[in-house]
Amino acid sequence: MIKAVIIEDEQLIAKELQFKISDIAPDVEIIQFLPSLKTAFKWFMENAEPDLIFADIQLSDGISFEIFKRYNLKCPVIFTTAYDEYAIQAFKVNGIDYLLKPVDNEDLKKAIDKSREIITSKAEYPQDFHNLISLISNPDSLKNKYKEQFIVSHLKKWIPVAVRDIACFYRDSINYIYTFSGDKYMLDFATLEEVEELLDPRLFYRSNRQSIININAIQSVKPHENQKLTLTLKPPLKLEFDISREKAPSFKKWIDR
Repeated sequence: MIKAVIIEDEQLIAKELQFKISDIAPDVEIIQFLPSLKTAFKWFMENAEPDLIFADIQLSDGISFEIFKRYNLKCPVIFTTAYDEYAIQAFKVNGIDYLLKPVDNEDLKKAIDKSREIITSKAEYPQDFHNLISLISNPDSLKNKYKEQFIVSHLKKWIPVAVRDIACFYRDSINYIYTFSGDKYMLDFATLEEVEELLDPRLFYRSNRQSIININAIQSVKPHENQKLTLTLKPPLKLEFDISREKAPSFKKWIDR
């Protein structure tokens, strides 16, 4: 039996992850939930290292990387959070995995299978593990890897639209950009997934399949009895977008910082 811990400050997300793990990998037993850096520091000081760790990066009282800086942990870590594609590749190349929220079952299975191989072979992280942690936890190291502007066609001309001026991206058979001033432009990208990979996840959130929202464009959030949310954007747009019950906890965490 593989002994694992979950480091996650959202109880609903942690419980949902545990349920998925038990369904996908019955040989993985969650022995502890750690909702903060403070509780994690205390637990790792008083307990033996687990076989596997599932860790969110952004916790309510800091960054989970601090745990790995303080303790020389050698077990595999599966991170669950939102960082850019370059960081994802860095993790994967070095035997550490990364999952976007909400966690996809197939991706979770692959990550656990990969971790199981590391545990069985008793392999350790490469020596540059802590260098990777420092790189990814430093926003300045990633700031030039996000797109700064998009080129759109308007009145038979190409014009640049700065990312900081974009309130949201919306798909309605084709993709559109809405700016804070209320302008709307067609965007020559096949999918919103392609657009999402180019955006800073601290500023933009994939609210649903049809939209990506700038945090600075949100005027209000209305909760519903079914736990879904409705976002209303600031004037002059006043557009509304729904967030599903499954994504609501991660959205609350993203916006409440």
